Amino acid sequence: MPCLLLPGYQLREGSSLNRASLVKFMQLTYQELFPEQKDFSHLAETVEQYFSKKTPLWWVELKEEGGIKKEETDSSIPGSSVHHPSQVACLWLGNAVDQVTGDRHAHIFLLYVLPKHRRRGIGKALVNHAEDWARARGDRQMGLQVFQTNQPALNLYRRLGYQTQSLWMLKPLFPETPQP
Repeated sequence: MPCLLLPGYQLREGSSLNRASLVKFMQLTYQELFPEQKDFSHLAETVEQYFSKKTPLWWVELKEEGGIKKEETDSSIPGSSVHHPSQVACLWLGNAVDQVTGDRHAHIFLLYVLPKHRRRGIGKALVNHAEDWARARGDRQMGLQVFQTNQPALNLYRRLGYQTQSLWMLKPLFPETPQP
């Protein structure tokens, strides 16, 4: 059952029928952050492996009097018509285990708001929703991963009280192929 998230937007719980839309929103996220990378087809495997009843999904949809506004899409995003046109944001949660204490806690797998709908409080409302969900099931902390280059997301999470606990470091094992 949808509930009002912010004026003009409603929150609706997703289901296994939303796998394709979830993959599309993940692809939009990564395409935006890594425009030079062209193939994100592997993200479907991530959804296939981790999306379940234990990893809830919520959609933010446009709301208008008498129902959902169906005609709006974000034409600035290639392929945005693949998702339901009223979907403007997505929150996918998972589970993690604190390796120091052993406590299970919620983890934000994906939080994405279409560019046209940013800076309206949707991201903050979704993080608050995630925290409420985690508290209701007894979690004492919430985790997430954010790319160092995603300054708007870093700013949001810091404003909401998130702090760096660890750094994920990578090292390429093969030298890059020289460019002609």
